[in-house]
Amino acid sequence: MEQLNRIELRGNVGNVRISEVGGSRVARFSLATNFMYRGKDNEAVLETTWHNIVAWSGKGMPDFSSISKGASVYVTGRLRTSRFTGNDGIERTVYEVIASKVEVQENQA
Repeated sequence: MEQLNRIELRGNVGNVRISEVGGSRVARFSLATNFMYRGKDNEAVLETTWHNIVAWSGKGMPDFSSISKGASVYVTGRLRTSRFTGNDGIERTVYEVIASKVEVQENQA
């Protein structure tokens, strides 16, 4: 059976950090996605999830300067898990989306 690791997200950009690594540009940014549902008392509940995105320059990537806080983006990629021990001695797990394609959506009026 073929294995599959694919994720698609559409949301709004939070913090953005662009840097150079080994001659290539990499954009690291947070992305907020929202899910709305009805709670116990039939009230609307908005659940926001933050995702860590890593995008390397190249095919399928926009000009990284167009990725700014508040921008609406569509991301496809794969999920990667990393573990590390912090300075406080506590082991942590980090989930990142390694982007294969990033599209900055046009503002809709």
